[in-house]
Amino acid sequence: MTPMPTGRERTKAPAGRTRPSAKRALAGRMSWGLADQAVCSMTNFAVGVYVARSLGLAAFGLFSLAWVTYGVVLSVSRGVSTDPLMVRFSGVPVASWRAAAARSTGTALGVGAAAGAVCLVAGVSLGGGAGPAFAALGVVLPGLLLQDAWRFSFFAAGTGRKAFVNDLLGGIALIPALLVAARVGSVVAFVFAWGTAAAVAAGYGCLQSGIRPRPAGARAWLRDHRDLGYRYLVENVGVSGAAQLRAYGLGLIVGVSAVGVVRGAELLLGPFLAVLMGLSLVTVAEAARVLRAAPHRLRLFCLLLGGGQAVAALLWGAALLLVPDRFGELVLGGVWHSASELIVPATLGVAGAGLGVGAAAGLRALAAARRGLRCQLFASACYVGGGLGGAGAAGTVGSAWGGAAAAVAGSAGWGGQGGSGPREDQRASITEVRTS
Repeated sequence: MTPMPTGRERTKAPAGRTRPSAKRALAGRMSWGLADQAVCSMTNFAVGVYVARSLGLAAFGLFSLAWVTYGVVLSVSRGVSTDPLMVRFSGVPVASWRAAAARSTGTALGVGAAAGAVCLVAGVSLGGGAGPAFAALGVVLPGLLLQDAWRFSFFAAGTGRKAFVNDLLGGIALIPALLVAARVGSVVAFVFAWGTAAAVAAGYGCLQSGIRPRPAGARAWLRDHRDLGYRYLVENVGVSGAAQLRAYGLGLIVGVSAVGVVRGAELLLGPFLAVLMGLSLVTVAEAARVLRAAPHRLRLFCLLLGGGQAVAALLWGAALLLVPDRFGELVLGGVWHSASELIVPATLGVAGAGLGVGAAAGLRALAAARRGLRCQLFASACYVGGGLGGAGAAGTVGSAWGGAAAAVAGSAGWGGQGGSGPREDQRASITEVRTS
């Protein structure tokens, strides 16, 4: 008879197999996250470039205002619906995740419907060039927010492959939609094209997950997660609201075309801006897993994340400086010459923001919403003050340099709070994680 293994023998072998398996699982989730972000980056870049070439600088400025407004609504949706999902339902049993995902996506859909109604009314009231663009945005907002919510839900479940497929489908659906919009040749047509492609992906997300969003569960979701949701709401709106205030202020101080110039410079750094906007798809969930498995490694994880993001942005910006004008004109058309003057400050701004991404992910994983809120409000105040102060002093270029300085200052604030956080909040954060 084969002797039974001792307790030490029974645990030793599986432990040896578990550690490489856990590392492979982490690498797989991160790989799908990077692939998904690559698709998002290319899609956003393609939309911006195509609209810039098709409409010209002034109309592109109007489209950019609609884009920035969408960013604010998206921040509201993420704050109250998907950010709590990422923190509290990453790596939980499937049944718990499914119930939470149904309520979270239903909450996002409800936010889209409510904000869409406001945009629609505002657009009809405004009239002129901006009014129709905002009205069109109001129509497509529910689909846009639901598609984004599915991406967060899939990453919380550790199935980033589904998020990648979903975004890939949205990108494919965008191709014929943009071709039709180009024939029409208006800002409204391009907003509808963008939103229609997202609606297709949102519908497919329901099929992928086998879950139907539950808007009726939104009230219970908001109540159960109000301790995190409302702080994340203010924190997220601080990011996008600062960008919106800067865009509106720049349009008033310098002109609508200046908004298009700044957006053009952002498009040149699109791969990193898109990653920064949606990085919590991967990093918050992974930081939460690191916290549960090896809390002492959380700080190193955050440092590597922020430092890698900053270095990658600097390398990309250096490559942009070598791009010939002929190629730049081919990509952005008449927007290139003005936008290329902002490459250096825009790069420094993205790199500075990247430094704070790691600390922000760590604070989210720790459920340290109060300290994260303080950091974000400080960073947003710097961004608005630097951007508008620079615009008043030196126009569009001054606004870009002011924004870069503000990004560095804001990241310093994030780093200061993140560096003191893990030991302080570790025990409280672990007890915050819910599985039902």
